[in-house]
Amino acid sequence: MSSLEISSSCFSQEMKLPLSPPLVEGSVFEPLEKDMNEVEEKSKDIIKFTAKKLSVDEVSQLVTSPLCGAISLFVGTTRNNFEGKKVVSLEYEAYLPMAENEVRKIYGDIRQKWPVKHIAVFHRLGLVPVSEASIIIAVSSAHRAASLEAVSYAIDNLKAKVPIWKKEMYEESSSCWKRNKECFWATSD
Repeated sequence: MSSLEISSSCFSQEMKLPLSPPLVEGSVFEPLEKDMNEVEEKSKDIIKFTAKKLSVDEVSQLVTSPLCGAISLFVGTTRNNFEGKKVVSLEYEAYLPMAENEVRKIYGDIRQKWPVKHIAVFHRLGLVPVSEASIIIAVSSAHRAASLEAVSYAIDNLKAKVPIWKKEMYEESSSCWKRNKECFWATSD
């Protein structure tokens, strides 16, 4: 058994502390019989559109895996201004059957490009007050590069391809539906 010797003028005698506890049969410190590479876990693709407040913790937990060393997140929130106007909230609408189908296509693209484990996209619908999340995207992977690149790809393609519309609500009781310049169906000016 290895030990660490500690001496101090405060102690009247030398003390020895073990560096690690001894292994006891059936203890939690006993090495696992199965190699971690043999552990199988089915990949998850999670899509949720909801009027309820989004939780970063909930979405992060859904993509957590013992096989992964990275979870990358994108959280899009409502900011309080746009072009000099005070924004009080955003309102989102979506054509759900097409939106879900387009998100699934993005998941397929991600899985072809990067070795990721789990993917989740949660998007808020209805009114979203300032500072609250409109969208949370989470991706887990063994290493950070894959999940970081996949999250960036997901938000860029979601904005370009998924039929979700945003209306800005301003303090002076006016509002404006916003054209997403990144959408493939948007006409160029």
